[in-house]
Amino acid sequence: MLPAIAVAAPVAGDREVTLGGAGSSDKDFDDTVLSVQGSWGTYLDEASMWGVRQTVNARDSEGESVQFDGSTRVFYDYHFGSGNTRPFVGVSVGGIYGEEVDETFMGGPEVGIKYWVQDKTFITAMAEYQFLFKSGSDARDRYDDGAFFYSVGIGYNY
Repeated sequence: MLPAIAVAAPVAGDREVTLGGAGSSDKDFDDTVLSVQGSWGTYLDEASMWGVRQTVNARDSEGESVQFDGSTRVFYDYHFGSGNTRPFVGVSVGGIYGEEVDETFMGGPEVGIKYWVQDKTFITAMAEYQFLFKSGSDARDRYDDGAFFYSVGIGYNY
């Protein structure tokens, strides 16, 4: 059981930074992907937050040079509760770019949770559903063709 910690809940104007990562490999480690994600955001009030999220991916496939791609997204998240553990729901939209991807727009919903381990420091986990599109009408047609992305990380409020 984790101890209870008094947490100063974020208020309007507070800022937040996060850093997280993920990775995957096939069973022979011939194809490996490493991903780093960071975000910066500001609270509009104690529950609502907007910000910018950046992801960089590196893929190392046997016999090929390392390929890089990334995405930059603007997000809005709404946090529930006021204790050490605060779930959130949100939405993001932005772009994807890189050496081996078609540069295009991306967007979708997200859900996650933050657990404060100290007054201003927290652990976060998030799942995003992202789909690619070139225009507004394309977004309606492509929503069902998305993929899930998962991340864990740490964050700090200031």
